[in-house]
Parts: sequence; structure tokens; C-alpha cells
Amino acid sequence: MLREIQLMRFANVVVWFVAGVIFTAGNVDAQEGLEGPPPLEPDTSGWKDLFAPDLSDAIYPAGVWSFKDGVLTAEKDQCIWTKKQYRNFILSLEFQNGPGANSGVIVYCSDLNNWIPNSIEIQICDDFAEKWAKMPPTWHCGAIFGRLAPKKSMVRKPGEWNRMVIKCVGPMIYVVLNGELVTTMDMRKWTSPTTNPDGSSIPPWLSRPAAELPQVGHIGLQGKHGDADIYFRNIKILELTP
Repeated sequence: MLREIQLMRFANVVVWFVAGVIFTAGNVDAQEGLEGPPPLEPDTSGWKDLFAPDLSDAIYPAGVWSFKDGVLTAEKDQCIWTKKQYRNFILSLEFQNGPGANSGVIVYCSDLNNWIPNSIEIQICDDFAEKWAKMPPTWHCGAIFGRLAPKKSMVRKPGEWNRMVIKCVGPMIYVVLNGELVTTMDMRKWTSPTTNPDGSSIPPWLSRPAAELPQVGHIGLQGKHGDADIYFRNIKILELTP
């Protein structure tokens, strides 16, 4: 009888151990690791669409943004926003620049009516266009616009698709462009409204220090800025825990 009781206890321990392993494994994808940069080429097959095909979960001016054959584009230089606010996430998307395009992905937006100083913009730009190539490095594709330049230019020529992966966890923002980590920002270091930590100037319209911005907010895409076409597709998001 004693041996039977011991075997039953052992069996229960094994069951609880296996259940714990399964539970832990099931939460790895949901967490995806809060520390460090995102995967360079994440598998987004289980992720959610940032916007529904009918844009019913978006905030945008009527007649400006639309999906066609899975591609989202804008007719004017006006943003589209998520109704939901996000904290701790990985965002993956593809974009295609028209010649001279200048757009962006906006995160941590706390004021849709005055978004420029109240958010962080990850720059999308046609770095091959002369008018943008001569701008400061903080204006180049993959930059934290006006604040932090990418380590190198990885954007492809107009007409080619690019993949951007953005991870936001608290004050840490990581940008992967076409399979390479190009930008890592710790918002806590940006305490001045006029000067970046490296001494370069911040555009005056970014009047609120990044260190003071909320680390939660709407996600947005900038529209047809500078009258140049911009296209997005496969816009997926994974919310991280906690």
C-alpha cells in the first residue's frame, strides 16, 4: 500500500511538472521577451492585424485612407490612428516609398490633435531623394525623427518593399529595418527640448522632451507627406506582457 501511495504521488508531481512546462511554453510567444531588441525577422503568423480591413478600429479623416488588395495607402498628408492605446508591443509592417516619400510610424501618441510634440515618430523616408538625403541624419529612414539617427541606411529604392520591426517596452524603442537593427533609443536620456544627448539640435516643433512622454498611447501612420505616395501592408502587432 505504501508503495502504491508513493507511485501516485510521483505521478501527480509529473502531471503538474508537465502542465507547468506547457503553460510556460505557451506564454513565451505572448511575452516574446521584454528585454532587448526584437527578432530581426519575426514570424507574425499568430499576430493580430493593427487595422481591420474596413478600418472600423481606426481613427482617420473620411476618404483619406483605404485598403486595396491588402495594401493601405493615403490620398492626403493626414494620419491614421488606432482607437486602442498600446503599451509594450512589437509592431511589424512592410512599406513602399514613392519617389521622394516622407512618412512615419508614430508610437506613444497621447494627443491626436497635437501629435507631433506628444509622440515618438520612427521615420520612413526615401533616402535616395536629393531633398531628403541632404537633411540631418535624424531625418533619414529608420531614425527616431529629429532625435536619433539610424546606424546606417537600410531603406530600399522607391518601388521596392521594405520591412520594419519596432519594439516598444517602456522607455526603450528598437527599430529593425530590412533585417538589421538600426536604432536603439532610451527615452530617459532625452531630457532637453532643444538638444539631443549627442549635442545635435532637436527641431523646434518637437517641443516636449522624450523623457517626459507617456510610454503608452495610440499608434499611427503618417499619410502622403510632401505629396509623395506611401504604401503599407502586413501591419501586425504583438502585445507583450506585462
